[in-house]
Amino acid sequence: MKSKAAIKKRFRLTKKGKLKSSRPHRGHQHAPRNAKHGRNKRSALVIEGTWAKLLKRMMGGG
Repeated sequence: MKSKAAIKKRFRLTKKGKLKSSRPHRGHQHAPRNAKHGRNKRSALVIEGTWAKLLKRMMGGG
């Protein structure tokens, strides 16, 4: 199976094998949102379980 370049660009692998990515909806038009929302979006999104397994396979890992 060929690896998906789009997945490789969006996710990073941690030491423990989980996947990290930035949170969605951070691009523009932040005026209607409050400060708490913005702070929460700064933290990384950690993916584990079934989705992580599928995405790792797409990245080219076994």
